[in-house]
Amino acid sequence: MSSTTKYVVFGPSETLKRMAPTLIGDIKPKHLYEYTSSDEKEQVYVAVYEEYEKQINASITVTCIIECTGKQNRFELVTTGGRMGFRGSSLSEENTIENEVIDYILDFAKRFGLTIQEQKTEEEEEKEEKS
Repeated sequence: MSSTTKYVVFGPSETLKRMAPTLIGDIKPKHLYEYTSSDEKEQVYVAVYEEYEKQINASITVTCIIECTGKQNRFELVTTGGRMGFRGSSLSEENTIENEVIDYILDFAKRFGLTIQEQKTEEEEEKEEKS
């Protein structure tokens, strides 16, 4: 099971600069990698969140790649893991770590008046064209 969600956030550069460190500070990742370009105009964060579902003995991993430039922040969330297809093993869709990260991004954008746009993957666009 793997899914990818992409968002692009537009707004004032000072607010965009605060977005990624605030997300990482409020929702602590298991692993974190930070990169800042030599001119300090571009930053890249790779945060790995992991959640263990004891009931079904499976873990869900969300890799959040955040590219921060002066004009936009680009979020790419790749969710992997879980155990699907077995009787009684479906994941609870209530409050997974993926939903928590996405809700935080949407809430931050709404609170500070940022414009957020979800980007569709090529596979989703191909499915829509065939329909």
